[in-house]
Amino acid sequence: MSEPAAKAQEATIEQDLYKKREKIYPREVHGIFAALRILAMVVLLGLYYGLAWVNWDGHQAVLFDLPARKFYIFGLTFWPQDFFLLAMLLIVAAIALFMFTALAGRLWCGYACPQTVWTEIYMWFEQKIEGGSRKQKKRDAGPRDLAYYRVKATKHGVWLAFSLWTGFTFVGYFTPIRELWDAVLVWNLGPWETFWIFFYGFATYGNAGFMREQVCIYMCPYARFQSAMFDHDTLIISYDEKRGEPRGSRKRGKPSAEAGLGDCIDCSLCVQVCPVGIDIRDGLQYQCIGCAACIDVCDDVMDKMGYPRGLVKYTTENSLEGKPTKLIRPRILVYVGILSIITAAMVYVLATRIPLEINIIRDRNVLYTETNEGLVQNVYNLKVINMDQQAQRYNLSVSGLEGLEVIGPTEGIEVESGAVVDLPLRVQVDPIELKSSSTEIMFHIESVLTPELSVTEPARFLGPVLR
Repeated sequence: MSEPAAKAQEATIEQDLYKKREKIYPREVHGIFAALRILAMVVLLGLYYGLAWVNWDGHQAVLFDLPARKFYIFGLTFWPQDFFLLAMLLIVAAIALFMFTALAGRLWCGYACPQTVWTEIYMWFEQKIEGGSRKQKKRDAGPRDLAYYRVKATKHGVWLAFSLWTGFTFVGYFTPIRELWDAVLVWNLGPWETFWIFFYGFATYGNAGFMREQVCIYMCPYARFQSAMFDHDTLIISYDEKRGEPRGSRKRGKPSAEAGLGDCIDCSLCVQVCPVGIDIRDGLQYQCIGCAACIDVCDDVMDKMGYPRGLVKYTTENSLEGKPTKLIRPRILVYVGILSIITAAMVYVLATRIPLEINIIRDRNVLYTETNEGLVQNVYNLKVINMDQQAQRYNLSVSGLEGLEVIGPTEGIEVESGAVVDLPLRVQVDPIELKSSSTEIMFHIESVLTPELSVTEPARFLGPVLR
């Protein structure tokens, strides 16, 4: 094979393995679903950027104070010991996502996913600065003159400013945002704060400004395994092929039957408005994020042609085949059951949660010792953790054996909010009271100020058995 032919073949192979991204210029679309996407964007971004500035009970309403190991969420204070609640919350979120996907397809992707929401606002900036899709295409294909760079610089300046504000807000959920703002004004940021502001900001700038649909198609795993949750009763966006084919252009208002065509006029507007660049008429595709832009634009075209809406619509595969759609089905019941159980358990744990914990560590070096008085003695180290928002004083008692005596502090034990106090104790008893070599005893600790704030934990008392 000649050298030019070999290079041509190599180029073909490279082209097959990797195709350079072609920028998508989605047209602006109006309609009920576009309005819902805008509403979702405003609400979600409003919560993200505004919630950090809301105070609750004298401190930031939502604050993850890592140095102090305190996590404030609307009046509730959580500690690292409450990590299992986060695990339960993540399980609930995952199962809820599975359930809603089985019911309604990719509504999460189309309306609430952070990638979708931030891409929407970045595209809005782009359209306000550069103009619509036609102007953007014309500018990118035209000369690189001063006007071109002026518009591009303006757009990227706005994008960068918004990205840095996004990064600043993100860090504001870990460092009190008002303190962080004062530090920014005098540029007195810590190294980690500086890193995360710029890292999160530029991640947003890259994902929402440049990568956009690439994140959804290639990086997001959800697009790949969503089909495992779909069935013939799942709500999807679909083109009604029976009604639309054969497609072709015709004069406005001319009935399809007279033209010998289906209702699709092959205007390709559904492709032009798609943010991931697919043709919904090719059938269900994993790239579709369920944003419904194609529904809005197709309904608008149908109105202008005098045809009924719904050529592209939310539907199910069973509905397209003329079969009834079943909302309640076994997988949904399973999801609802699991979700209800875990949610109820989490609510119960939160409702009965006591902001006090004691960890009892028994001295393992010596099983037990005998005092000069003939008493059997065990050594324990208690860690008292005050997870309340105020300092507390506690009283300690031990039960489980007759005549138990505690040597060590048992009254007025002071523990600051969020503090851990080590409490070494010796517990002794007359060996005649021991019925076995290992007996369960109970440590009970109770707040002096708030008696209902109390915890009882078991421990083992070891000793000889008198025969």
